[in-house]
Amino acid sequence: MKKPTIIIGKKQIIMTCLTLMLAVAVYINYTASPKIAPDSSGNEFREDIKYGETEFVNAEAPLAADDYFAQARLDKLKDRDEAVQTLQTMIGGGDVTEDEMVVNALDAVEVSKLIESEGTIESLIKAQGFQDCVAYLDGKNAKIVVKTEGLDKAQAASIKDIILGETEVPAENIRIFEVK
Repeated sequence: MKKPTIIIGKKQIIMTCLTLMLAVAVYINYTASPKIAPDSSGNEFREDIKYGETEFVNAEAPLAADDYFAQARLDKLKDRDEAVQTLQTMIGGGDVTEDEMVVNALDAVEVSKLIESEGTIESLIKAQGFQDCVAYLDGKNAKIVVKTEGLDKAQAASIKDIILGETEVPAENIRIFEVK
């Protein structure tokens, strides 16, 4: 009688690791969940707790410019997440050649560099004394939106210097917009 041979490959190791990670996540979720003490009737489901309902509170409405910057950041984050997800799908695709995989990996690195540069530019512009700022970079162009009461030439020049120091965008492709 022939002994069965056990071959452990990459797929089996990956599946085992994923299963263990799932088990650990379920255990952590179970132990970290709040414990509800049973009420007097022994029922653990209490009627006085209403999950998922919202409570409105009075607050001042934010200014229009604040709304703009908050919405712009959300839109930019959503667009970047979609781009990253698309690149991940392309990299993980089964029918991709090695050359296409290298190009996709380089695109992913480029997107991550742009995201990092945008954050750095926004921080440096805010450090110059501007109230708020959103930067949009695509590799060839730079668009900067700043919140200010009046943008003079010296301030615009300092913003351009920051962008030129952080990116390889030509000066003629830098656009600065003002929101009051």
